[in-house]
Parts: sequence; structure tokens; C-alpha cells
Amino acid sequence: MSPLTAAAATAQTRRLGALGAVGLLVQRNYVVYRSAWWIFLSGFLEPVFYLFSIGVGVGQLVQGFEVDGRTIGYAAFVAPGMLAAAAMNGSLLDSTFNFFFKLKYAKTFEQMLATPLTTRDIARGELAWSLLRGGTYSLAFLLIMVAMGLVASWWAVLVLPAALLIGVAFGAVGMALTTYMRSWQDFEYVTLATLPLFLFSATFFPLEAFPTWLGWVVEATPLYRGVVLVRELTTGAVTADSVVSVVYLVVLSVAGMLVVSRRLDRLLLG
Repeated sequence: MSPLTAAAATAQTRRLGALGAVGLLVQRNYVVYRSAWWIFLSGFLEPVFYLFSIGVGVGQLVQGFEVDGRTIGYAAFVAPGMLAAAAMNGSLLDSTFNFFFKLKYAKTFEQMLATPLTTRDIARGELAWSLLRGGTYSLAFLLIMVAMGLVASWWAVLVLPAALLIGVAFGAVGMALTTYMRSWQDFEYVTLATLPLFLFSATFFPLEAFPTWLGWVVEATPLYRGVVLVRELTTGAVTADSVVSVVYLVVLSVAGMLVVSRRLDRLLLG
């Protein structure tokens, strides 16, 4: 019995709550990908390579930057940005490319709707799976930071929840935008959007290095909010302003999920 058939059979035999449906879809994805686990390594290794090449290598030439009145080493400055980027990339890989394949070509979601699962169950389940991937990348990266002595505060215990919040925000928005994709060529827009977000997220140098007008633009971007939040947690520079980043990412997550649910209703049930 295929994983999808098994999932459908399970859903047909009993009515599932929201958490049960999410668990079922996560289980289905785990069964599908467990024999191809190695493909997940690329998304984890990329920020690690950045950390060693730029954070450690360039860090030999840079004295460090001031955060909350204290000067920290360059690697400790860059690493939180890498972790936030890992959470973003891990979540986007499944919420865009893989989500599009299931929606447009494999017709996976149409088969799921033949069971008691709803479009909202599908949206939540796919987001949970993408979140699991981004969260795994973030946790592994956080352990590397701890091993390298790049964490200076017990606030860092909240880094993983913060990374999950970043993953939820980007995953929800990624799925919402993917519902408008027409072909694989449209995914060029994903790269076109994520690359500037990464380069202009104040990961490699402080916000003050940008011209004033560009600094305002950067402050309004979601990855910057994630980088700032993670950096505040790893350096212990948590203030009331940290709530701004949390609220920003929560609002983005809710907005993305509302769009995904409506778009799936229209595409699969309309």
C-alpha cells in the first residue's frame, strides 16, 4: 500500500481533528522522503559553508561590530544571520518547489481531498512539514554555534522557537505565492526575491552601513526581522523592541495562511 493510499485509508476510517490531520500529512511526507534523506543536506550545509568561509575567514580581517553597546566578533555577528537564512531556506524548499509539484503535476492534493481531509488540513500539514525541515536545519546550526562559542546568552534557548516562527512566516508566504505559479520558469521569481533578502538582511554588516533610505527598506523586510531577532537572542540584547519582530512575523504567517487556504479552495474545489 502506498503512503498516500495508507493516509487516505486512515483518514476515511476515522474523522481527524486539525492536529491529527497535520500529523497524518507529516507522516506521509516522512515516508515518502525517508529513503532520500540525503537531499536535505544541501539546505543545511549551505549556511554552514557561509559561516566558515565568511564568518571565520573574513572574521580574521574584521574586528567585529557593536551590538547593544558591546563589541562582538565577526563570526558571532554573522552566525545568527546564517541561522535565520537556514530557517528561511529550509522552509521555502518544501513550501515552494515541492508544494508546486504536488499541486500541479502529481495531483497529490486532489487525491487527499477524496478523503475527509480539507484544503485547510492540507495547508497546515504542508506548512508543518516545511517547518520541520527548516527547524531541523536551525537546530543543527545552533548546535554548531554553541560548539564554536558563538552564543553568549541563555536567551539562546529561544532561538529555536524564533527560527520556527521565521519558517512559518516564509513557508506560509511561499505557499501562497506558489499557488499563483504557472510553470517552473516562474520560480525564477523566488530566487529573485530571496537573494536580495539574504544580501540586504544585515547579516554581513550592520544596518548603519546602508544609506538611510535603503536602511528603511531593509528594516521592512521579513528576513531582516528574523536576523535581528535571532541576533538579539544569541547576544542577550533582548529588549521590548524585540516584540516588533515577533509581531511582524506572526502577522506575515497569518496573512500567508489565509491566502493559501482561499487559493486552494479556488484551485481544488472551485
